[in-house]
Amino acid sequence: MNVSYFIAKRLATIKQKNFSSFIIRLATAATALSVAVMIVALSFVNGFQRVVSTKVFNFWGHVHVQQSIDEGAGNSEEYPIQENDSIVSYLKSFLEVKSIEKFAIKSAFLKHQSDIESLSLKGVSSNYNFDRLNLFLVSGKWIQFTDSAYSKQINISTHTANLLNLSVGDSLNVYFFKDGAKKGRKLNIAGIFKTGIDLYDKNFGLCDLNLIRRLNDWEPNDINGYEILLNDYKKIDTINAQIYNGLPETWYSSSIKKIEPQIFDWLQLQGQLKNILIGIMIVIAVVNLITCLIILALERTNMTGILKAIGTNDWTIQKIFLLNSIRIAIMGIIIGTIFGLLICFIQQQTGFIKLNEESYYMSVAQADINWLQVLAVDLFTLIICIATLVIPTYLVKKVKPVDAISFS
Repeated sequence: MNVSYFIAKRLATIKQKNFSSFIIRLATAATALSVAVMIVALSFVNGFQRVVSTKVFNFWGHVHVQQSIDEGAGNSEEYPIQENDSIVSYLKSFLEVKSIEKFAIKSAFLKHQSDIESLSLKGVSSNYNFDRLNLFLVSGKWIQFTDSAYSKQINISTHTANLLNLSVGDSLNVYFFKDGAKKGRKLNIAGIFKTGIDLYDKNFGLCDLNLIRRLNDWEPNDINGYEILLNDYKKIDTINAQIYNGLPETWYSSSIKKIEPQIFDWLQLQGQLKNILIGIMIVIAVVNLITCLIILALERTNMTGILKAIGTNDWTIQKIFLLNSIRIAIMGIIIGTIFGLLICFIQQQTGFIKLNEESYYMSVAQADINWLQVLAVDLFTLIICIATLVIPTYLVKKVKPVDAISFS
């Protein structure tokens, strides 16, 4: 029979003194709270990073391929490039490339009655896949292409629509300026979108690529570049490097992470804050369990003295208190895991935790549960607790049988 296990089990079934009972409940609750916070934090950060990055990817793709202008200077909307079939064929050779879209960006002024607003119009072609933008559509529909020279429709954000007091079906004037000359057209609002990212909602609209070509005197096949969507966003850096290395000298590729560093640096910061929070929660759980173990050991000084007097070695006695503390830790981990997952499930179903969309790019917190992360939190917490709980059990070695028994 395992003496340590037997005695630890009996101690667990014996009704503890009031103070000991309180300390055990406190340690269990602290461990449970720490585990629950870690699971919730991981799930919410997962959801946060997924939603924000997906919005960026859907609006701008994963990789841009463009041509340098003026000896390596970055591509500019003022200097379009021509479509290149060989470049497109090269990009299609990558199995990870899901789609290739040509685009153009041009600054414009929108005027409705006496109100004027400036923004950048993103021109897309008739084969552009709008499906990935459907989650942004608030009202109306995406621009429709016809057999005419260009579509006379436009998509604007809710921000722009509110500034110009526009709604779906209304018309407005769009003006482009080049070399001091102004060219404009009257367009209809086909639909209104909202990405939740101010950088896009305040600065971009969608129109026909041919409209930009016609009003800016571009050639029929002029563009600003190619927008590439990958099958797996996790391979952005790898595929971008491969594409870049195989492009002709005057061409280059950039990942969206490099194009929009402020957003992805911010997402990375959230991950770092998550790690700090997890570290703090583990420390809280360990400190409470150590405190609980020390108090239990001190209250059982008499028992320790008797066991030593009958020849029980120190490690056997240490294991009694260690097993008791591990039981408390496991109970706390189980309760914390259930509680943390419950919060995540409730959030998924109800969305009761709201966010400031201007600050967090989403109005409702998203909880993405990663079961491997949950398992890792539970195992890591248990391992850390066991490793650190061994230290305070060395108090047993300082107990002298004669003093402990006479003290009783």
